[in-house]
Amino acid sequence: MILERGKIEHALKTQNPFVIAMYHLDDFPEGNGHLGPVIHPLEAAENTNAWRMYYGRYVPGFPAHPHRGFETVTVVVEGTVDHTDGMGSQGRYADGDVQWMTAGKGLQHAEMFPLRKTDARNPLELFQIWLSLDRQHRMVEPAYKMLWDEDIPKIELMDEAGKAVKVTLIAGEAHGAKAPEPTPHSWAHDPAHHLSIQLLELSPGAVHVLPGGVDPLSRSLYFYAGDTLAIEGEVFEGKSYAFVEGNVPTKLQNLGSSSVKVLLLEADPIPEPIVAYGPFVMSSMEEIKEAYRDYQATQFGGWPFPETEVYYPMEQERFARHADGTLEYPPSK
Repeated sequence: MILERGKIEHALKTQNPFVIAMYHLDDFPEGNGHLGPVIHPLEAAENTNAWRMYYGRYVPGFPAHPHRGFETVTVVVEGTVDHTDGMGSQGRYADGDVQWMTAGKGLQHAEMFPLRKTDARNPLELFQIWLSLDRQHRMVEPAYKMLWDEDIPKIELMDEAGKAVKVTLIAGEAHGAKAPEPTPHSWAHDPAHHLSIQLLELSPGAVHVLPGGVDPLSRSLYFYAGDTLAIEGEVFEGKSYAFVEGNVPTKLQNLGSSSVKVLLLEADPIPEPIVAYGPFVMSSMEEIKEAYRDYQATQFGGWPFPETEVYYPMEQERFARHADGTLEYPPSK
């Protein structure tokens, strides 16, 4: 049964324990050799809104800014992200990688979108999902973990008619596979919370049934690419979302002539108040006010880099440098 439906916008409406999800879809132009965009006069004159600089001056992205009380799960479908944070962590991740960051008691971080290709456009498609922490873990120490594309299960299925379905399992368990572990204090860390994040791809005509879960289970579907999708028999055009009952099976069918892509977010709700305001997620407005006071007084430990916008050389491949100086590379390295 469909509980709510609507159109996808930049900020995606979500259900507890997910706070919000941001959908970035930018058709960035060629890079200028310094990781910024080449400005095409005609494109600028037509104001196509094909891409945005966000808050970056020379390179698109989000310079240093604070968070407290929740986690960001950044799923890069296509493109490159350069990460820095107040713990001193650094990294570059791209095309299929996922970054899982626990803001906990508070930290600053920056996310920049370097345009590395100078001979072709630099499309970016990503979801940044805000996942609440429960009350007992809101003020834990910040943490940062990479889920490299090479480590994320991709499950190839066939429906009864032999049509292909692909499941990319970012969090949780499905079809006998288990996603990489999230950070230790995450609501996703305990399997009893039934949290799952999946990217689903249905070939034309394919049918995929999501099994029923516990009651209550919040289940949200974001149809972000493709022509036409039926969810429990109701027809949706592209760029739509649906909240459905999670305790019963959910049938999806691709009715179009091209592949359909869907983001699935589901979990047991956190049975506590969740209050989101600005860059903070807490349990009350008083705690939100306290977060602002603390940030003004301490900057959550400050910013260890000389610039608020940090990006790496064009030729730099994917990596993660953790706060203790440990270097990490994808498995292929």
